[in-house]
Amino acid sequence: METDESQELNWNTIIKRLPKHLHKFIVKQPYEQYTAQNQAVWRYVMRLNTNYLPKVAHSYYLEGINKTGISIDRIPEMEGMNRILKEIGWAAVSVDGFIPPNAFMEFQAYNVLVIASDIRTIDHIAYTPAPDIIHEAAGHAPIIANPEYAEYLRRFGEIGSKAISSSKDYEIYEAVRKVSILKEDPNTEEKEIDEALKVLNDIQNNMGKLSEMAQIRNLHWWTVEYGLIGELTNPRIYGAGLLSSIGESELCLKEGVVKLPFTIDAANVSFDITKQQPQLFVTPDFAYLSYVLEKFANKMALRTGGLSGVEKLIQSKNIGTIELSTGIQISGMFSNVISNEGKAIYIQTKGESALASRDKELIGHGTNYHAAGFGSPIGKLEGINLAIEDMSPRDLEIYGIYEGKRTTLMFEGGVKVEGHIITGKRDLRGKIMLISFQDCTVSHNTKILFKPEWGIYDMAIGKEIISAYAGPADVESFHDLNKVSTVKTHKIKYSESELNLHKHYQEVRDMRENKTVNFDLLSKIIKELKDKYSKDWLLPLEIYELVYTFNDTLKEVVYNHLTKLKSDKNYNKLISDGMQLVTKQELIM
Repeated sequence: METDESQELNWNTIIKRLPKHLHKFIVKQPYEQYTAQNQAVWRYVMRLNTNYLPKVAHSYYLEGINKTGISIDRIPEMEGMNRILKEIGWAAVSVDGFIPPNAFMEFQAYNVLVIASDIRTIDHIAYTPAPDIIHEAAGHAPIIANPEYAEYLRRFGEIGSKAISSSKDYEIYEAVRKVSILKEDPNTEEKEIDEALKVLNDIQNNMGKLSEMAQIRNLHWWTVEYGLIGELTNPRIYGAGLLSSIGESELCLKEGVVKLPFTIDAANVSFDITKQQPQLFVTPDFAYLSYVLEKFANKMALRTGGLSGVEKLIQSKNIGTIELSTGIQISGMFSNVISNEGKAIYIQTKGESALASRDKELIGHGTNYHAAGFGSPIGKLEGINLAIEDMSPRDLEIYGIYEGKRTTLMFEGGVKVEGHIITGKRDLRGKIMLISFQDCTVSHNTKILFKPEWGIYDMAIGKEIISAYAGPADVESFHDLNKVSTVKTHKIKYSESELNLHKHYQEVRDMRENKTVNFDLLSKIIKELKDKYSKDWLLPLEIYELVYTFNDTLKEVVYNHLTKLKSDKNYNKLISDGMQLVTKQELIM
């Protein structure tokens, strides 16, 4: 969904820095679609969390709730959150459920928190497989108020957005997204969920070797989402998935969940988003997270480049970039690499490609000009110890590499370039990065790689590939980066009976907010709940809170109804915890 101008006017300065290709993921928060029951779900979870989590969460949790302006009593509005988040250098945008991992990471790199606009249903109040506003706003936002952690998150986004995916990664993203959407919709038939789970399991069981993106997503999951911090025997919670789940925040600290020291090995431990986690990783402090992240980044093609980096880009079947030793950057969908003795000696992209330097597109070398792809030799000339990039003007003249000269360049490994040099490009320091030929033939042994009739041949200069990463060098070079999923979050259709129940939720909410309790109306509502909504436990709990200190007769009626509901094991703990909040007893989780 593209943003409209009226929405853009409300963006703060941090969001305005986002590249245009990320705008398509931003949706207008559907605040008017939140029901009074949705608001009650938010309030219940937040009251429980702020009562219990200070005992088990990182010490910054409560301070972060206050700093980020998150209300206990009502679902936050993006505009209000952004006014306060701006003070700590962050912002938030509303999106539709899961978005592709590279895009998610890139938002983080720009200090923007991605918040799923929907909220979990009452049936999934303790834990939801789908991203929702409780998870994002009440889970992620409080801890980013800690400067050290916020920098880790930003840096993670910066590095993670460059991780190279495999072609399977997008398949699993779509499968996970579909399962989460179906599970969160109470109207979905079990058969449809089972079919979606089968597809997801089949992909997960046939992933092959983990890609960089799969590995860094694992690191993200075991830290940002499900991380513990402190001592191994007595850790505290900082991961958003745990902070937002009133079920897992309790279970995760018990002996049944294995606690492991956080190391780079966590990158190889995959997870199942539809289940509670069997083990968790404990970092001693936030600084150690950054240490492990840098250790992982040192193994990525982003920093190692080389033949394996190009091969990863080819396997990804997505737009990526290689940077050569001169600093020239080649972006496009890599389709072929010729190698010799373990080194790339020729690379080829197909379709729209672009050249850049220092992440800025070279003038005249965008996707319009390189619409059919780009190919270039890499390495040194055969028999010449001095690489072209290291040659002085005098050296270039000696070896016949200058404008107006027809020349033959034979590279190590057998790539030959024959043509008439017409121009070149240099960087600010005068180092040559690109040579353009007319009437040019490029070949490798007997295979023709470029023919004269194809036009001008542009040859990138560089003796080696120093970096390879996902996405373009210049984010403005390509206009259709990251697909928006065609599978949309379901807008729940409510029956007349459910809408009537929501109306009663609103009546009770209005009484609490206006501090004017209508006991006659409450009596009618509780009677109707007993007669028609025998499984709804949250509204009786809200009524119990209103009458607890004011009306002993109605209090007893509601108490007895809640006690009866507690006989159902699905509601027992939820109701007990809620009643303890009302009576201001300490929660024993």
